[in-house]
Amino acid sequence: MDKPESKPAKVWNEIFDKPDYIFGTEPNDYLVEKKESLHPGQKVLMVADGEGRNSVWAAALGLDVDAFDLSEKAVAKAEKLASEKGVSVNYSVSSVDEWHWEEENYDVVVVIFVQFATPNMRTRLFANCIRTLKKGGLLILQGYTPKQLEYKTGGPSIPEHLYTEEMLRDYFASLEIIELKTYDAFIREGARHTGMSGLIGMFARKNG
Repeated sequence: MDKPESKPAKVWNEIFDKPDYIFGTEPNDYLVEKKESLHPGQKVLMVADGEGRNSVWAAALGLDVDAFDLSEKAVAKAEKLASEKGVSVNYSVSSVDEWHWEEENYDVVVVIFVQFATPNMRTRLFANCIRTLKKGGLLILQGYTPKQLEYKTGGPSIPEHLYTEEMLRDYFASLEIIELKTYDAFIREGARHTGMSGLIGMFARKNG
Protein backbone atom coordinates (compact mmCIF):
# COMPACT_ATOMS: atom_id res chain seq x y z
CA MET A 1 0.00 0.00 0.00
CA ASP A 2 1.19 3.49 -0.78
CA LYS A 3 0.49 4.63 2.75
CA PRO A 4 3.33 4.95 5.29
CA GLU A 5 1.46 2.87 7.85
CA SER A 6 1.78 -0.39 5.93
CA LYS A 7 4.08 -2.22 3.56
CA PRO A 8 4.05 -0.76 0.04
CA ALA A 9 2.99 -2.78 -2.99
CA LYS A 10 6.64 -3.13 -4.01
CA VAL A 11 7.44 -5.05 -0.83
CA TRP A 12 4.47 -7.39 -1.22
CA ASN A 13 5.34 -7.99 -4.86
CA GLU A 14 8.85 -9.00 -3.81
CA ILE A 15 7.39 -11.38 -1.22
CA PHE A 16 5.06 -13.04 -3.72
CA ASP A 17 7.44 -13.00 -6.70
CA LYS A 18 8.42 -16.66 -6.32
CA PRO A 19 7.45 -19.70 -8.38
CA ASP A 20 6.04 -21.53 -5.35
CA TYR A 21 2.84 -20.55 -3.59
CA ILE A 22 4.34 -19.22 -0.38
CA PHE A 23 1.13 -19.80 1.61
CA GLY A 24 0.28 -23.00 -0.23
CA THR A 25 -2.71 -23.77 -2.45
CA GLU A 26 -4.99 -25.40 0.12
CA PRO A 27 -7.66 -23.32 1.87
CA ASN A 28 -7.39 -22.09 5.43
CA ASP A 29 -8.57 -24.69 7.96
CA TYR A 30 -10.87 -22.31 9.85
CA LEU A 31 -12.56 -21.27 6.63
CA VAL A 32 -13.09 -24.91 5.67
CA GLU A 33 -14.73 -25.51 9.07
CA LYS A 34 -17.47 -23.08 8.00
CA LYS A 35 -18.21 -24.90 4.74
CA GLU A 36 -21.74 -25.86 5.81
CA SER A 37 -22.67 -22.17 6.03
CA LEU A 38 -21.52 -21.51 2.46
CA HIS A 39 -23.95 -22.18 -0.39
CA PRO A 40 -23.79 -21.97 -4.19
CA GLY A 41 -24.76 -18.55 -5.50
CA GLN A 42 -23.77 -16.60 -2.40
CA LYS A 43 -21.80 -13.46 -3.17
CA VAL A 44 -18.49 -13.57 -1.31
CA LEU A 45 -15.65 -11.10 -0.78
CA MET A 46 -12.15 -12.36 -0.03
CA VAL A 47 -10.14 -9.54 1.58
CA ALA A 48 -6.39 -9.37 0.82
CA ASP A 49 -6.68 -12.82 -0.75
CA GLY A 50 -3.01 -13.28 -1.65
CA GLU A 51 -2.29 -16.11 -4.08
CA GLY A 52 -5.86 -17.33 -4.27
CA ARG A 53 -5.95 -20.46 -2.13
CA ASN A 54 -9.15 -19.42 -0.35
CA SER A 55 -10.95 -17.74 -3.24
CA VAL A 56 -10.35 -20.71 -5.57
CA TRP A 57 -11.70 -23.11 -2.95
CA ALA A 58 -14.81 -20.97 -2.45
CA ALA A 59 -15.41 -20.68 -6.18
CA ALA A 60 -15.23 -24.48 -6.48
CA LEU A 61 -18.18 -24.63 -4.07
CA GLY A 62 -20.23 -22.61 -6.52
CA LEU A 63 -19.95 -19.26 -4.76
CA ASP A 64 -19.78 -15.96 -6.66
CA VAL A 65 -16.38 -14.73 -5.49
CA ASP A 66 -14.78 -11.29 -5.60
CA ALA A 67 -11.20 -11.18 -4.33
CA PHE A 68 -8.57 -8.47 -4.11
CA ASP A 69 -4.98 -8.08 -3.05
CA LEU A 70 -2.47 -5.24 -3.08
CA SER A 71 0.16 -7.33 -4.89
CA GLU A 72 -0.05 -7.69 -8.67
CA LYS A 73 2.23 -10.73 -8.40
CA ALA A 74 -0.10 -12.40 -5.92
CA VAL A 75 -3.17 -11.73 -8.05
CA ALA A 76 -1.43 -13.12 -11.14
CA LYS A 77 -0.68 -16.33 -9.23
CA ALA A 78 -4.27 -16.46 -8.00
CA GLU A 79 -5.57 -16.14 -11.55
CA LYS A 80 -3.24 -18.96 -12.62
CA LEU A 81 -4.45 -21.20 -9.78
CA ALA A 82 -8.10 -20.49 -10.63
CA SER A 83 -7.44 -21.37 -14.27
CA GLU A 84 -5.72 -24.61 -13.31
CA LYS A 85 -8.64 -25.55 -11.05
CA GLY A 86 -11.20 -24.62 -13.69
CA VAL A 87 -13.04 -22.02 -11.60
CA SER A 88 -13.93 -18.35 -12.09
CA VAL A 89 -13.06 -15.64 -9.57
CA ASN A 90 -13.40 -11.88 -10.04
CA TYR A 91 -9.88 -10.74 -9.10
CA SER A 92 -8.73 -7.15 -8.59
CA VAL A 93 -5.49 -5.46 -7.59
CA SER A 94 -6.37 -3.11 -4.75
CA SER A 95 -5.39 -2.00 -1.27
CA VAL A 96 -7.89 -2.32 1.56
CA ASP A 97 -8.45 1.44 1.51
CA GLU A 98 -8.81 1.69 -2.26
CA TRP A 99 -11.30 -1.17 -2.57
CA HIS A 100 -14.86 -0.08 -3.42
CA TRP A 101 -16.70 -1.08 -0.26
CA GLU A 102 -20.24 -1.10 -1.60
CA GLU A 103 -22.85 -1.03 1.14
CA GLU A 104 -24.74 -4.28 1.83
CA ASN A 105 -23.25 -6.01 -1.18
CA TYR A 106 -22.01 -9.40 0.09
CA ASP A 107 -23.52 -12.48 1.69
CA VAL A 108 -20.13 -13.46 3.14
CA VAL A 109 -16.92 -11.54 3.86
CA VAL A 110 -13.77 -13.57 4.54
CA VAL A 111 -10.76 -12.05 6.32
CA ILE A 112 -7.93 -14.58 6.70
CA PHE A 113 -4.61 -13.49 8.26
CA VAL A 114 -4.98 -9.86 7.16
CA GLN A 115 -2.58 -8.63 9.82
CA PHE A 116 -0.39 -6.17 8.00
CA ALA A 117 -2.80 -3.41 9.06
CA THR A 118 -1.86 -0.93 11.74
CA PRO A 119 -4.54 -0.13 14.34
CA ASN A 120 -5.76 2.88 12.32
CA MET A 121 -6.00 0.93 9.09
CA ARG A 122 -7.56 -2.03 10.90
CA THR A 123 -10.31 0.23 12.25
CA ARG A 124 -11.18 1.34 8.72
CA LEU A 125 -10.95 -2.19 7.34
CA PHE A 126 -13.21 -3.82 9.92
CA ALA A 127 -15.78 -1.02 9.65
CA ASN A 128 -15.86 -1.50 5.89
CA CYS A 129 -16.23 -5.27 6.26
CA ILE A 130 -19.35 -4.68 8.37
CA ARG A 131 -20.72 -2.06 5.99
CA THR A 132 -20.38 -4.21 2.88
CA LEU A 133 -22.22 -7.18 4.43
CA LYS A 134 -25.88 -7.67 3.56
CA LYS A 135 -28.36 -8.02 6.40
CA GLY A 136 -28.02 -11.62 7.52
CA GLY A 137 -24.55 -11.77 5.98
CA LEU A 138 -21.69 -13.73 7.52
CA LEU A 139 -18.17 -12.70 8.49
CA ILE A 140 -15.43 -15.34 8.74
CA LEU A 141 -12.17 -14.16 10.27
CA GLN A 142 -8.94 -15.92 11.21
CA GLY A 143 -5.87 -14.32 12.73
CA TYR A 144 -2.90 -14.68 15.01
CA THR A 145 -2.95 -13.87 18.72
CA PRO A 146 -0.06 -12.44 20.78
CA LYS A 147 0.84 -16.07 21.62
CA GLN A 148 2.17 -16.25 18.06
CA LEU A 149 5.12 -14.11 19.11
CA GLU A 150 6.33 -17.13 21.07
CA TYR A 151 5.81 -19.64 18.27
CA LYS A 152 7.33 -17.45 15.52
CA THR A 153 5.87 -19.67 12.79
CA GLY A 154 4.38 -16.88 10.67
CA GLY A 155 2.57 -13.60 10.85
CA PRO A 156 3.66 -10.17 12.04
CA SER A 157 6.23 -9.57 14.76
CA ILE A 158 4.51 -6.36 15.85
CA PRO A 159 2.22 -6.93 18.87
CA GLU A 160 -0.21 -4.19 17.81
CA HIS A 161 -1.00 -6.14 14.63
CA LEU A 162 -2.20 -9.24 16.50
CA TYR A 163 -5.76 -10.01 17.63
CA THR A 164 -7.38 -10.74 20.98
CA GLU A 165 -10.96 -11.76 21.75
CA GLU A 166 -11.56 -8.47 23.57
CA MET A 167 -10.33 -6.52 20.54
CA LEU A 168 -12.57 -8.37 18.09
CA ARG A 169 -15.61 -8.11 20.35
CA ASP A 170 -15.07 -4.38 20.44
CA TYR A 171 -14.59 -3.95 16.68
CA PHE A 172 -17.53 -6.18 15.81
CA ALA A 173 -19.92 -5.22 18.62
CA SER A 174 -22.67 -4.52 16.07
CA LEU A 175 -22.60 -8.12 14.82
CA GLU A 176 -24.01 -11.27 16.38
CA ILE A 177 -20.88 -13.22 17.26
CA ILE A 178 -21.73 -16.88 16.70
CA GLU A 179 -18.25 -18.14 17.56
CA LEU A 180 -15.12 -16.51 18.90
CA LYS A 181 -12.34 -18.82 20.00
CA THR A 182 -8.67 -18.55 20.86
CA TYR A 183 -6.69 -21.74 20.38
CA ASP A 184 -3.33 -23.27 19.45
CA ALA A 185 -3.00 -25.53 16.43
CA PHE A 186 -0.41 -26.87 14.03
CA ILE A 187 -1.03 -25.41 10.60
CA ARG A 188 0.52 -26.12 7.20
CA GLU A 189 -0.01 -23.20 4.87
CA GLY A 190 3.08 -23.06 2.72
CA ALA A 191 6.55 -21.99 3.78
CA ARG A 192 5.35 -18.78 5.45
CA HIS A 193 2.70 -20.35 7.73
CA THR A 194 3.83 -23.73 9.03
CA GLY A 195 4.10 -24.96 12.60
CA MET A 196 2.40 -24.61 15.95
CA SER A 197 0.48 -21.35 15.98
CA GLY A 198 -1.48 -19.09 18.31
CA LEU A 199 -4.79 -18.56 16.54
CA ILE A 200 -8.13 -16.84 16.86
CA GLY A 201 -11.24 -17.54 14.84
CA MET A 202 -14.44 -15.52 14.63
CA PHE A 203 -17.74 -16.33 12.91
CA ALA A 204 -20.38 -13.61 13.04
CA ARG A 205 -23.67 -12.49 11.47
CA LYS A 206 -24.98 -9.04 10.59
CA ASN A 207 -28.54 -8.74 11.85
CA GLY A 208 -31.13 -6.02 11.28
